[in-house]
Amino acid sequence: MREQVLVIGGGVVGLASAWWLAEAGYRVTVLERAPEVGSGSSYGNGGQLSYRYVSPLADAGVPLKALQWMFQDTGPLHFRPEADLRQYRWLASFLAHCRADVNRKTTAKLLELGELSRQGMKQLEVTIPLDEFDWRDAGKLVVYRSRDLFVKAAGKAGAGEIWSPSECAAREPSLAAAEPLLAGGIYNSGEAVADCHAFCLALADRLRAHPCFQGFVGGEARRLLVDGGLITGIEVQDGADTRTIAADSYVLAAGIQSRTLSDTVGITLPLYPLKGYSLTAPIRADDVAPEISVTDFERKVLYARIGDKLRVAAMVDMVGEDLSHNQKRVDSLTRQVKETMPRAADYSKLSVWAGLRPATPSSAPIIGATPYANLWLNVGHGPLGFTFACGSAALLAGAMQGEAPPFSLDGLTLRG
Repeated sequence: MREQVLVIGGGVVGLASAWWLAEAGYRVTVLERAPEVGSGSSYGNGGQLSYRYVSPLADAGVPLKALQWMFQDTGPLHFRPEADLRQYRWLASFLAHCRADVNRKTTAKLLELGELSRQGMKQLEVTIPLDEFDWRDAGKLVVYRSRDLFVKAAGKAGAGEIWSPSECAAREPSLAAAEPLLAGGIYNSGEAVADCHAFCLALADRLRAHPCFQGFVGGEARRLLVDGGLITGIEVQDGADTRTIAADSYVLAAGIQSRTLSDTVGITLPLYPLKGYSLTAPIRADDVAPEISVTDFERKVLYARIGDKLRVAAMVDMVGEDLSHNQKRVDSLTRQVKETMPRAADYSKLSVWAGLRPATPSSAPIIGATPYANLWLNVGHGPLGFTFACGSAALLAGAMQGEAPPFSLDGLTLRG
């Protein structure tokens, strides 16, 4: 019989990991601190499955842009210094990755992971009907306000279909009001949108019915326990009670909490919580909501129709593990949305959500082995956890079984 694996984290990455491991024959248990799976960063994210739009945040020119953004009320970046060395270590490493050659190398690796993830989602169609989580092959349109940026993007090989401002508005009528503000857009088919939280619930249901799944366990993971060079258990607090859960192997897929847990066994994970916001509003019968998934390039705002709702995601707030809503940021995003797509949804019924995206300086997740033979990682997916969940889970399951990966994992492991 296969060994017992405890997956720590019931978000989209942890659930996908549990599914692929169960399919490989492992006896799998999932530890989740929230009453319901998919309640953290997986709950209200942008919903875009952007398998081919995976450019890392770190790139040449980004440091200067970041300085400009920090002094703009509508800027996509907000920075608040912390008395935490992890923030400054992450920033120093991020700046070291802000080179064009590094960006190209990382992008190439993420494109391979994206394609593997697309194939993995395709495999799941047999188990989970796509309509259970509002999956839709929407295509992706990236719109540009700056003529120079648009021309530069359009000149890249394989950029996609090049649309003028009038073509953007004609093919995606929700952009009609924004047409005078646009320099153009680049469209790619094959990109999808879906409800990540609904996907998590559907996958959890399928896990419960899987013969190799041992169940969900509730509680807050406090620390990993070590003896003789192996992880021997995890200390879990559930209300006033503290207990130890043991398994043969452990998979750390707990989002930003992963860095705290890894610290308990001397492993420093280069993760930082990039707080993002999303707005969700119902779409009425006479609203002109986007059919295509839209990204406003300069403002870093994503628009997607998910079922009968409009989902808008944006912002990078470097403020530590703070989930509170900065009303100025929310008001700024709301104004931008109403300006860009004034007739897309019922904004009087807008709901606001914030989540902590566990990001690495390179924007590449960390998958696979650690110095402990029975501790494995699937962390650091940043804003692309939904996009990369299936591919990351497949790579993790393969690594745990000693299989050769489908492509080189340089840049995707703990040691890079």
